[in-house]
Amino acid sequence: MARGNRTTHAILGFLTWGPMSGYEIRKRVEESIGNFWSESFGQIYPELRRLEAEGLIEPAGETETGGRPRRAFAITDAGRAELGRWFEAPPQPMPVRNEMLLKLFFGGRPAPEAMIGHLTGYLVRKRETAERYRAIERSLKAEHAGHPDLPYWLMTLRLGMREIAAEADWAEETLADLQALAGDAPPPNTERSKEMQS
Repeated sequence: MARGNRTTHAILGFLTWGPMSGYEIRKRVEESIGNFWSESFGQIYPELRRLEAEGLIEPAGETETGGRPRRAFAITDAGRAELGRWFEAPPQPMPVRNEMLLKLFFGGRPAPEAMIGHLTGYLVRKRETAERYRAIERSLKAEHAGHPDLPYWLMTLRLGMREIAAEADWAEETLADLQALAGDAPPPNTERSKEMQS
């Protein structure tokens, strides 16, 4: 039985779509769950070997990807059973480590000016991410219309879009507070984050 390794279930989940090589799994991670799930690419190949040894996946010939043949794997019945057990278990909370919030918490010690640059850059990145998520949404709807997994992909994406919009709103409010503390210029245009929610 597979250990409590989250990489295990990411791999098994992708293999329910069909046989893939480690390279293909890595590309799938980058294109999809990489937006909300940090996966160590260096762990994928050792994990594939372990899953094969445990009988959760099996060789499935070769695929031609990245200009060369690569060994592909398919999920076994035991692998599907393990994935089913994982689905039934409640999700485990993930530890939160947000360095920007840590700096903001202690931000009054040096001066509020120190945080204004951080928050300004943060807001720019959130706006860029919001635009990237909108592009992903358009692409998914155009390229995968009728795919049985499309509603689930869009549900996942929708949470990310709402989180980004909320974080941008918070950043704008916080910048206004910091600028008031520093006696600085007025905050950035709050209409921008409202557009992010549309």
